[in-house]
Amino acid sequence: MANETQTTGTGTPGKSPRFGAIQIGIIIALIVAVGVAVYMKKPKQPSDKSSSGRMSQLEPTVESHGATGLPRLIDLGAGKCIPCKMMAPILAELKVRYQGKIEVEFIDVWEDPGAGKAFGIQLIPTQIFYDASGKERFRHEGFMAKEDILAKWKELGVDLAVPSTGVSRTDPLKPDTRPPSSICYMCDGDVNPKTRVTLKTDKGDVVLCSPHCYFILYSSLLETQGIHEKVTVTDWPTGTPLPALTANYLLAMEGSGRPVIKAFGSKESALKEQQSNGGNLLTWQQVQEKELATRCGFCDRAVYPEDACRVKVDGIQTWGCCPMCALGVAARTQKDIEVHAKDFLTGEMIRVKTTNGYVSTLEPATAVAWAGQQKGAEGQMVSAGCFKQAIFANEVNLKQWLDQHPAATGKMISVAQALAEKMKLTPQQISKACKIGECSPK
Repeated sequence: MANETQTTGTGTPGKSPRFGAIQIGIIIALIVAVGVAVYMKKPKQPSDKSSSGRMSQLEPTVESHGATGLPRLIDLGAGKCIPCKMMAPILAELKVRYQGKIEVEFIDVWEDPGAGKAFGIQLIPTQIFYDASGKERFRHEGFMAKEDILAKWKELGVDLAVPSTGVSRTDPLKPDTRPPSSICYMCDGDVNPKTRVTLKTDKGDVVLCSPHCYFILYSSLLETQGIHEKVTVTDWPTGTPLPALTANYLLAMEGSGRPVIKAFGSKESALKEQQSNGGNLLTWQQVQEKELATRCGFCDRAVYPEDACRVKVDGIQTWGCCPMCALGVAARTQKDIEVHAKDFLTGEMIRVKTTNGYVSTLEPATAVAWAGQQKGAEGQMVSAGCFKQAIFANEVNLKQWLDQHPAATGKMISVAQALAEKMKLTPQQISKACKIGECSPK
C-alpha cells in the first residue's frame, strides 16, 4: 500500500535493511561481472564509446602486423564468448565475400593467451584494422555489426560498400506471357481449372489457384467481414463454379504430405471420389479451421508446414511463411530464435541462430538471402511478397535458381542484412506486415 514505506537505520525513508543487503549483493555481483569482462588492465589512454561497443583510436600496441599488400581485419575473441560467437558468421562472410580486397583473421585468446597481451587488448572481442602496410589504423571493443565494419573500412579509405560479387535483377529476363486469368493472385503459380477459386470484388475478379491460397489471402486481409459470401470454388468433376460456403470438400494428401482440397457440388460425388482416391469429407467451416490452424510466427499468414521454415523461440516451435518472415520472428518476439530453412534450389538445410537481434550462427557460413522485389507504380523496387523471398546455401545455388526462374526480380543480400531489416521495424509496422489493405485484381 502507499503508506507502507519503511525507514532504514539512518532514518532515510525507502527500502528495508534486508532490501539494502540485496542491493549490496547485486552491486558486488556487477563489479565481479565487470571484472570478468575486462580482459586485461585498464587502458592507458581514454577511448570513445559507441552504441555497439567501445571504439578506440589509441596508438597500437603492435605498431604493425606484417605488410601483406591488403588491408587486414583481426578479431581477437574466444569460441565461447557470446558476442564473439555473434561475430563468427560476420567474419566468415567478410572473408569469403571480400577475398582479394581485405584479409580477415580470428584469434582465440583463450586458446592463445599470449596473443591478447601481444596485441594489448583489454576486452573481447576486439577488432583491429590494419592498412596494407601493416599499420594499425583503428580498433573497436565489443560486438561490431557488418555494416559498421564496412563503414569503418570506407572511412579508412577502403570502400567495400559494393560487394566484390553480387546478384541483382530489376527486370525479368523474359516477360510472363500467361493470361492473367491463369495466374494465381497470391503465389503466381498456374491455376489448375479443377481447383480454381474466384473472389468477386468491386474492382474485378481475384483468381486463386486453390482454397489454400485463398485462405492465405484471407489471413492477410485487414477486413474479412462477409468475404466468404463472395467466393466461388470449382466443382472437381464438372469444372463449374460453386458457392464456397455450400460446397462439399474432400481433403487428401499428396505424396509429399501436402494437403490437396477438392470441391464438389454434391455429397454423393464427393463420396464417390473418396472411394476411389481417399480423403476426408469436410464442410467449408472445417476446411477453414484446418487451413488457419498453422500460422506464420511473424506475419500471421496461413501456412502449410511442408512449405514453411521452422522457427524455434523459447523452446517453442513456430513457422515462417518465407525465410524473411522466419527471421522476422526475432523482431516480433524480441527474443533469440533459431531458423531452419531449405535452400530453394537443392533443399539443403540452412540454420540461423540469432542473439540480441544479430546473427550469431549461420550454417553454412556462405548462405545468402534473395530479397524478391518488383517495380512499384513509380518505378522503384518494392517487396514482391512472401512467395518471392528465398534463401540459398551459397551464391552459386542462387545463380542457378535464377537461371531456372527468368521472371524472378530482386537482389541478393546477406542473411545478417535480412535480419537487420526486420529488426528495424516498429511494433506498428510488424502488426501490418504482409497485410493486404484491399483486395483487387492484378
